Amino acid sequence: MITVNHQRILLNSTYELFTGNLESLVKRLHPEYANGALMAPQDVQSYLESLQGDTGLILFNIENHGDLLNLYGKPRKAKQYVIGNPLIAIQMTVQDIRAALYAPLRMIVYESEDHNVFAEYDLPSTLFGQFGNTAVLEVAIGLDLKLLKVINLADLYLH
Repeated sequence: MITVNHQRILLNSTYELFTGNLESLVKRLHPEYANGALMAPQDVQSYLESLQGDTGLILFNIENHGDLLNLYGKPRKAKQYVIGNPLIAIQMTVQDIRAALYAPLRMIVYESEDHNVFAEYDLPSTLFGQFGNTAVLEVAIGLDLKLLKVINLADLYLH
C-alpha cells in the first residue's frame, strides 16, 4: 500500500482568469507528437523542447468535466488538465518503466458551490516515490516544484 499526498490549493483568481492564464502559460502538445520518435528522434526532442517554455510543463489534454455535468442539468466550472513533460517522464521511465503509470499527471481546477476556486492534484513525489528508486524520486520532486510554480504563476499572471 502507498500513501499519496493530495494537494488542494485555494486560488486567488476567478476560475476563468486562472484557467485562461494556465492555458496561456503552458503550451499544448499535438496528440501525434511521438509519431516520428523512431525515425527522427531529434526532431521530436526539438519539438518537445520548444513547448516546455519557462514552466517546464506541457499540456497533453484538457477535459471540460464541468460542461459534461450539463448532461444531468448541473453544469459546473471544472476542467481536468493532463499535464507533464515527456522529456521529464523519460528521465523516470528509463529508470523504472512503471513510472509511466503516472506520467503525465492529472490536475483538476474547479469552482466550488461557494464560488471558491481550487486546483487539486496528487503530489508527484508520492505517486512516483512508491517505486523505491532514488533517481525517479529526484525527478518527481522536481515535478512537485514545477506544478506548484505553474499554479502560482497562473494565479498571479495577468493577460
